Amino acid sequence: MIRRPPRSTLFPYTTLFRSDDSDNEPTADSDNDDITFDPWCDPANPVKIIFQDISMAAYKIKNDILRTPCSLSHMSNMTGMDIFLKKEFLHHTGSFKERGARYTLLMLPEQQRNRGVITASAGNHALALSYHGHGLGIPVTVVMPIVAPLMKVQLCRSNGANVIVKGQHIGECKEIALHIAKDTGQVYINGYDHPHILAGQGTMGLEIVEDIPNIDAVVIPVGGGGLIAGTALAIKSLLPEVTIIGVEPERCPSFSAALKAGKPVKVPVSSTLADGLSVPMVGVNAFATAQPLIDKMITVTEEMVAIAILRLIELEKVVVEGAGAAALAAILAGQLPELKGKRVVVPLCGGNIDTTILGRCLERGLAADGRLVKYTVTVSDRPGGIAELTKLIASLGVSIKDIIHERAWLQTDIFSVEVKVVCETRGRDHTAELETALMAQYSRVKIG
Repeated sequence: MIRRPPRSTLFPYTTLFRSDDSDNEPTADSDNDDITFDPWCDPANPVKIIFQDISMAAYKIKNDILRTPCSLSHMSNMTGMDIFLKKEFLHHTGSFKERGARYTLLMLPEQQRNRGVITASAGNHALALSYHGHGLGIPVTVVMPIVAPLMKVQLCRSNGANVIVKGQHIGECKEIALHIAKDTGQVYINGYDHPHILAGQGTMGLEIVEDIPNIDAVVIPVGGGGLIAGTALAIKSLLPEVTIIGVEPERCPSFSAALKAGKPVKVPVSSTLADGLSVPMVGVNAFATAQPLIDKMITVTEEMVAIAILRLIELEKVVVEGAGAAALAAILAGQLPELKGKRVVVPLCGGNIDTTILGRCLERGLAADGRLVKYTVTVSDRPGGIAELTKLIASLGVSIKDIIHERAWLQTDIFSVEVKVVCETRGRDHTAELETALMAQYSRVKIG
């Protein structure tokens, strides 16, 4: 079981456990004087959790964490594989993060419970830690970036957390949190790399093995690496023949970069629909645990994440955030043809998506799916010119979502007008039919 790092001013408690494997025990060299150093996540001395850690976590949290359903998806026929969706978004705070948060808080000794804990998070980890901290009577401080959604800030506060909104990004928030931890004696809990977090997340893997027989593969979203580390260890320990596949956004391929380098490395981060997976460097403990267990790592495009969110709403009647839909996106994109005819488990790991972002995702998904299209058509500016265009579009059963006409900057004759139309079609074939009709009727048609 998990053994603690050396004594530190950041982490005064001493009752963590580790396996008897001395290779995994942090040494005195880990006792770094750097204020922003986290001794539980030491790059020079990473901790590999073991199966017994996950078993202990499962026992500790079984009465307080929802055992989420894992049901056959309506998309099984269209993908050619039996897909089972593990509905982690059904947890009280909307994500799998509750597993690790609850277990980590339960493992605190009494003295540390009184001092409280602190973390840096913009979303799901903050929600989970504040909710379970409130239930256990443990003070929780959360440092959130100034770009954190107001809804999540308010939810953390409603759960009794002391929320500090400061820092441009999560890296700055972590530095602030570690400074506070040093001054107050609170323990800093890394949301994707603390060993107890990894063990708690691994309980999802135990449930998958118990609930779904004859599994061939599990496709898991990857951000900081905590979920895939714990889940892969749980599954591979019981069913070593099961294929473990990780999926991350192409705009933040930090685990892929770590696999190539043989260690966690920083990668540039761009904005992504799967913002919960946007971690510039994977956790050192997560990487050490997961690296030998992952069979394949792939990246997915923004368009496919949007389509996955759309498909889940239309076919499964569930709302999932971009990070939670990433694994399904890889399957829908046809990136895993080797899984045809197989039994595949896909965790939908979170459902905390802002309403405004959801609207954008749906529009992006419709556009990527060829069902929301834009045309610019030059028509006669005489009476009835625009009416003829709209009549043609309506005759094909196409719905007009928006229409704008432009005269001033048109460089053709004075009796023409440029009409920009956004339409919704049934799909790519229907879109092609519309394009053919427009090209036949008008000489100037611009698509997109």
